[in-house]
Amino acid sequence: MTRWGLGLAALMCLTPPGSRAQGGVGGGGGGARVTGHVTILEKGNKPSPDLGDAVIFVEGPGPAARPATAEIFIRDKAYAPHVVVVPLGSTVRFPNLDPFNHNVFSVSEPGQFDLGLYGRGEAKAHTFTAAGLVRVFCNVHPRMVAYVVVMAKRWYAQPAGDGAFMIADVPAGRYKLHVWHERVATELMKDITVTPGGEGGGGAVDLQITLNARGYKWEPHKNKYGQDYPTNAGLERY
Repeated sequence: MTRWGLGLAALMCLTPPGSRAQGGVGGGGGGARVTGHVTILEKGNKPSPDLGDAVIFVEGPGPAARPATAEIFIRDKAYAPHVVVVPLGSTVRFPNLDPFNHNVFSVSEPGQFDLGLYGRGEAKAHTFTAAGLVRVFCNVHPRMVAYVVVMAKRWYAQPAGDGAFMIADVPAGRYKLHVWHERVATELMKDITVTPGGEGGGGAVDLQITLNARGYKWEPHKNKYGQDYPTNAGLERY
């Protein structure tokens, strides 16, 4: 998957828990709502456990959101949350809650960084200065992965657990809607037209989005040196 170089570059601290479907940051009112529901097709028609990890954004001219601070916790050799969306210029902290060391890094261009090895109770941070999709790994534990999605504009959302989303205060105009999910090979893009909202909620755009994850297969990645992890990786006791 290529890096997004449009208005986008994995809203944790930007909205309270349970309100991820609201999307959009710092709306000034007067625009229309872009709402909808995301469905992911799974093997055996199983329910999707990670609908909330999708990212929806509207590509077009407009104001940027204010930088913020978010956190991705390290616990039980996993990143939580798995996907975080932040405005351009935001800082993400990575507190280590495990009783052993981790090495958070990314080789995603142009957002490469390496926080080095650090232990329990420590937290290191990185400020994201380029818009795009940043894949975050651990140089010790190969199954650890998180996504930081860095947005240049404010019109974006992550769905709630049932797939519902809303992007508020989008001015009237023609836009391209993008939908990304890590288990879907091709980012979905759709042309939409937003009409004036006005008072009373007029102009809302309601979308039903279906993504196909039936062909997804987890692929191993290299460590920060561009080498394979040790053969016992994933079986380590720490």
